Amino acid sequence: MELKQSLASRIVIVFALMSAFVAGIFATGIVATVHVVERKLTALSLSGSLHGLLMQRSTESWRHRPVNDELFYVQDGQGDLALGNDLKQLKIGFQEVVLGASHYFAMVEVVDGRKYVLLRDQLGLVKREKLLFVIVGAGFLLSIVLALLLGRLLARRVMAPVIRLAGQVRHRDQMLTLAPALSPEYASDEVGELAASFDQALSKLRAALGREQLFTSDVSHELRTPLMVLASSCDLLLENTKCDPRAQKQVTRIARATEGMRQLIETFLLLARDKGSASALSTTATLKKTADELAEIWGRQIEEKGLEFIYLPENDPPALYNQTFLQSVMGNLLRNAWHYTDQGFVRLTLDATGFSVEDSGIGIPEAQRHAMFQPFVRGDEQRGEGLGLGLSLVQRICVNQGWKVTLTSREPNGCRFSVELGRP
Repeated sequence: MELKQSLASRIVIVFALMSAFVAGIFATGIVATVHVVERKLTALSLSGSLHGLLMQRSTESWRHRPVNDELFYVQDGQGDLALGNDLKQLKIGFQEVVLGASHYFAMVEVVDGRKYVLLRDQLGLVKREKLLFVIVGAGFLLSIVLALLLGRLLARRVMAPVIRLAGQVRHRDQMLTLAPALSPEYASDEVGELAASFDQALSKLRAALGREQLFTSDVSHELRTPLMVLASSCDLLLENTKCDPRAQKQVTRIARATEGMRQLIETFLLLARDKGSASALSTTATLKKTADELAEIWGRQIEEKGLEFIYLPENDPPALYNQTFLQSVMGNLLRNAWHYTDQGFVRLTLDATGFSVEDSGIGIPEAQRHAMFQPFVRGDEQRGEGLGLGLSLVQRICVNQGWKVTLTSREPNGCRFSVELGRP
């Protein structure tokens, strides 16, 4: 899984890795160079020391003895100068020799058919190399620490315009219609291009919001008027006692459809506004009051279909909620249950956290439950002329109000919609 890190952290990490890579190459080069130079110098030093000793080979006493960390051997020599069998196999020139637990550098020369060997203990070189490793290692770690500190400093300077732009973008929603353009404040670089792109997006957003506000005001004025005419006309027709029962039934359906359209328009208009202004312009009601009104309306229709309507107002929480949104959510769920249930019952239950709507209808397959809350999605057994927007509207309202709607299956058939209202 890819780790999510800030851009400043990425800059610091990249800078530190680059510094570690460069410092590692330099440290390796220094160690290798010193090692090669030490061997070269040791070879030259041993060669000079051996030649100095060989200058005294004509004397019998060998007055010039090697230094403390050197051993000198001569073929056919006597005593301390005797050349052992393990040294007789050495080749001419500079090389390394292991005698027991000790390591030596060896310089071998043959003069007049006689082999001379000068050994020098490697302990001094090992100590110097260990000291070199410590110094180089400390320098490497110090370079990493300095790289991290310098990387943080550079990241702050590099990210300063981006952070500034992010802060300005974050507060643009507070003065969306009055906010000036951002791009003139930045140089003609990548950050300036980003600011210019944001200015263009903000300009398009302002235009879209303006069109939406005009559309909202036009819809509010143009649609409410004919709906009021339809509602008042239906009331007059219902008051006319001369209408036969069949005509009154049709007028009742028209009045009910008109009220549903009015409520739907009101819901969409509230969703088009921001949450604060929508709450200020709408009326509030308790859960039980809204449920009582809808139970009276939908209870008759459900029972007219031959179904049993069960209303269980077990709790009456005093909290107030947006009446339009609550009516729309509960009404759509009751309509959905009435629509897809042919026999059995429809149950509306109130509880301390919200309400639930259950039915014994055809149910919804598990594979389709998530998709049912998407726009224009309907069940396999499509009925009527609906567009599949009811559950999508329920989901949209719940998201807007901070509510939660869940769908579960019932046994042996049917489904259950639960809505948690939370705090208003």
